[in-house]
Amino acid sequence: MSFGKVTPILRIFDERKTREFYLDFLGFKLDWEHRFEPGLPLYLQVSRDGCVLHLSEHHGDGSPGAALRIETDELGAFHRELLAKSYRHARPGLQQMPWGSTDMSIHDPFGNRLTFTSAVGS
Repeated sequence: MSFGKVTPILRIFDERKTREFYLDFLGFKLDWEHRFEPGLPLYLQVSRDGCVLHLSEHHGDGSPGAALRIETDELGAFHRELLAKSYRHARPGLQQMPWGSTDMSIHDPFGNRLTFTSAVGS
């Protein structure tokens, strides 16, 4: 028996803010987007390396305030990359955790918390 990777669905409410945060600030790329017709809710997939997220304006596709932990092996470099962008809504810091990882938490414009974390012991 085996299980595949998990793809979280995060609730979003504003297309412009979504693109500014996930694409411009975090550096994810847009893989695809879908609407059943113009004016209806947006559903899209973004990714960066092996991290894949689904973002949805559809009612019922998650609640604002979700929390994710995303492992990275280059947290320091990612932290410097984000600070260099001078994003006006977030200046994330690094935090040494008691269990040995280093974490960087960022809230998206919709209240979801993304915590980028180094592997314990790296």
